[in-house]
Amino acid sequence: MSSRLLSGRYELLEKIGDGGMAVVYKGKDRLLNRFIAVKILRPEFTKDATFVENFKRESQAAAGLSHPNIVGVYDVGREGNINYIVMELIEGRTLNDIIEDEAPMDYRRVIDISKQVASALKVAHKNKIIHRDVKPHNIMITNDGVVKLADFGIARAVNDATLSTGSKIVGSVHYFSPEQARGNYVDERSDIYSLGIVMYEMLTGRVPFDGDNPVTVALKHINEEITPPSELVSGIPPALERCVMKATNKYQTNRYSSAEEMIEELDNIAFVTNVAGSSIFAESSDVIEKRNKRIRAQVEAEVEQQQIASDHQKKKQNDPARKKKIIIISVLAVALLMLIGIFAAWRMGAFSPTKEAPDLMGKTIEDAQEVAESEGFRLKQGKDIDSAESPAGTVCLQDPEAGTELLKNGTITVNLSKGSKEGMVPNVVGMQREDVENFLAQYGYELGNVKVETSPDTEGKVLEQDPVAGSALDKESKIKIVVSDGKRTEKGTVPSVTNLSLNDAKKAINAAGFKVGNVTYDWDNNVGTGYVMYQQYQANSLLDKGTTIDIQVSSGPEPEPETPDDEESDDGGGDKDKSDNADESEE
Repeated sequence: MSSRLLSGRYELLEKIGDGGMAVVYKGKDRLLNRFIAVKILRPEFTKDATFVENFKRESQAAAGLSHPNIVGVYDVGREGNINYIVMELIEGRTLNDIIEDEAPMDYRRVIDISKQVASALKVAHKNKIIHRDVKPHNIMITNDGVVKLADFGIARAVNDATLSTGSKIVGSVHYFSPEQARGNYVDERSDIYSLGIVMYEMLTGRVPFDGDNPVTVALKHINEEITPPSELVSGIPPALERCVMKATNKYQTNRYSSAEEMIEELDNIAFVTNVAGSSIFAESSDVIEKRNKRIRAQVEAEVEQQQIASDHQKKKQNDPARKKKIIIISVLAVALLMLIGIFAAWRMGAFSPTKEAPDLMGKTIEDAQEVAESEGFRLKQGKDIDSAESPAGTVCLQDPEAGTELLKNGTITVNLSKGSKEGMVPNVVGMQREDVENFLAQYGYELGNVKVETSPDTEGKVLEQDPVAGSALDKESKIKIVVSDGKRTEKGTVPSVTNLSLNDAKKAINAAGFKVGNVTYDWDNNVGTGYVMYQQYQANSLLDKGTTIDIQVSSGPEPEPETPDDEESDDGGGDKDKSDNADESEE
């Protein structure tokens, strides 16, 4: 493949990377006379038309992302049966290689790298792009220490075209969120979970969940609790450990609500650990109070000693200089005690000069002005921008985002939407089914396939669209949508079936209103043959009735290795196939 010229412009010089889905070459853009990286999809993926279409669309969307912490995408193209992406050439190493060489890593470097990855995610999420495959292999560190997050387009294409169709797992399941492992709804907080797993690995040198096969690892993400990193490696600041544990919470609602919120937390941790040398703010109020008592006791003792000394020196009792000195000491003692009290009150949150910024998205400038002023903020209008998400004349972007802590009387900058530009897919999510067709016609598009799904939303409300808003699409193309049937599915409580026999587990699942899904088997030395080892959903969690629940059953202790004679009689094909499949699934 080297020395080949793509599209008469991109010269392939040498292979520099080889992954499970693509091969990466160092190349040269003859038109712009600069070195580039060219990622070429493997042939097995180009046979899937759905994958190729999603890959092209999502890569084009990723090409619109411009940020120092995101690998720039310059071009997406196809020549014959070769599908390729032209990207920024990064001189550096992958975070995966750095972890292998240096982990456990210094917590200060972990904070720095995590903040840069979160900054990349913040920009992507603002542009409605979910990465879906944040892992050390997709994180580059330049020779100057700049973090670059890559593979936005491929991650989305794989999840849409491959994982959802039930074919083999592509990429590493070690960084999947529980909702990805279940095949459920994925959002920004799914990327935050994966980043939390990456932080865990940087701090400890290992991933929290591992197993013999991807299914086992996925089930652990769903059912098992993460061991706190401080139990594996000493010296991790408690506040940083809490950050990792919050990011990797199994429930999306319990994680950081946004990458921006996570960045603020990491900034606070970095500030405290740098200033105090250790996490003083991680101390409990009891510890702070004990320290304050010691300080008060020392101050009072000094005052008492001065007073005793003055009593014993009666001749100096009326000395004006002496009296002045005692007064100064007393004043200083009182001032010190006041400072201690102020510090304690500040630690307990008594002073709060900030307030959460209100949500101004979707409002007219007049309404946004009224809301901002009523909350005690000033409003600044920035330039109008193209937006497929918001109707023309309404707020489509605000800085800082809603919920961000902002000083009272602070300024919120808003940008108004100019509507979708030519060739940009408009947003129809949230609209009613009967309004979509005419709305799309205004932008030159047609309504395609309409799929109905059970949802608690009102009947006819659009839940999803394909292509997503903001995608580049030729006029007269069709937009597919998913709408709600308005039926509120009854919830049920997931029973605990681990350590039950297979028959009892099936009865318990059916009795709770659910269905038995896939039943898989694996060796286990601790669980008896025919008894359940893992269940797909956590016991006592709420789930829509009728949902299928996958379980894994023990096949008993793993058999002893075969004798050399037995190995010689075997044709060797079975072990080789198993090894190949394992390698393939981990790619």
